[in-house]
Amino acid sequence: MNAIDYALDRQPSAAPEAPAGEDLAALRPLPRISIHAFCASDETQSAMEACGRDRRMTKVNLKITRGGVAAAASMFANLSTPNLIILETSTEPHSLLQELAPLAAVCDPSTKVVIIGRHNDIALYRELMRNGISEYLVTPVGMVEIMAAIAGIFVDPDAEPLGRTIAFIGAKGGVGSSTIAHNCAFDISHLFSSEVVIADLDLPYGTANINFDQDPPQGMSEAVFSPERLDEVFLDRLLTKCSEHLSLLAAPSMLDRAFDYPADAFSPLMDVLQRSAPVSVLDVPHAWNDWTRQVLANADDLVITAAPDLANLRNAKNMVDTLRKLRPNDKPPHFILNQVGMPKRPEVAPADFAESLELEPAAIIPFDAALFGQAANSGRMIAETDRKSPAAETFAQLAHLLTGRVTAKKARKAGLSGVLDALRRR
Repeated sequence: MNAIDYALDRQPSAAPEAPAGEDLAALRPLPRISIHAFCASDETQSAMEACGRDRRMTKVNLKITRGGVAAAASMFANLSTPNLIILETSTEPHSLLQELAPLAAVCDPSTKVVIIGRHNDIALYRELMRNGISEYLVTPVGMVEIMAAIAGIFVDPDAEPLGRTIAFIGAKGGVGSSTIAHNCAFDISHLFSSEVVIADLDLPYGTANINFDQDPPQGMSEAVFSPERLDEVFLDRLLTKCSEHLSLLAAPSMLDRAFDYPADAFSPLMDVLQRSAPVSVLDVPHAWNDWTRQVLANADDLVITAAPDLANLRNAKNMVDTLRKLRPNDKPPHFILNQVGMPKRPEVAPADFAESLELEPAAIIPFDAALFGQAANSGRMIAETDRKSPAAETFAQLAHLLTGRVTAKKARKAGLSGVLDALRRR
């Protein structure tokens, strides 16, 4: 057994990847509502359970019961009804309204009802709508159809579109995840003239303030520890302007207190960020606890940065497998190989790394101590330090990829390909 096999031995295999259609990707997170579903078939129950695992349902209190309309009427005879009842029934169209009568007698006026039936009948649909049913779906129904129906009831179609959140995390400390996050945010803001907010979630050790040569008097700690005050106006006061379209919510980078958070500590901030900017870049520290899991589970896109060694490979595989299970209806994370080609360091080949993760790297960034060190010491981004460098080109390509302006292609070793070709010709 070689070293790579040993590092990956007994690691959990990746969960099967669920297709995430464009309709699902476009859905907004559902508000804090209660839903009780009554399922008569295994297929509908499986679809409802899949809905419950989706990150867009994080705030929803979902209960699933095996049964139909009679079970619902019996249960709510002595209980208050939830915001939404989903009912599956096989009753014939001419008898359906009569079957629903006992439930109608015990339903609160504000409760919405979605019916899942077996008859594709436009006359039945119109009759149900006239009698106050919110939606009628025809079996078989999938998770996307159910969630779209719920969103159609509870999400305002005229609401302003939400911005996207992109979370960056390193497979190991020191692999350059923060540097990549900051450079990608800078390029998104400059290339597309789009408003971008960088949120440095590493409160004790964050480096965004150093990398952008800023020393703000307030920032992330005020946002996290004053959730009752947090709204778009308060957030705007906490932001530091780095350039015309780029703002920073800086970490205090101080050790004057212990930074312990509950699981949902950053959820209010993520909600406000989505309403405040088209793109929010979350610089997540290398840690694994309740709040980091929650942030990664709820972000729209994830980027894992790794260096090409064995510990990074093991950690990256664990993270990818776990995040696939946490986010079963989303695309897998993007992963970036950084610091490739460090002198005298034995490395795991990019092809072996990709094969183990079952993912193609979004980018392969060569080790360039001079360029990255110069940029860090001067508080500038790579594109500002050397716009014509291969690394600057790579960050521009990542900006296109992460904003959906280009599809992912097989990564090349930026800056190394020409050198390797020249060596082969010798």
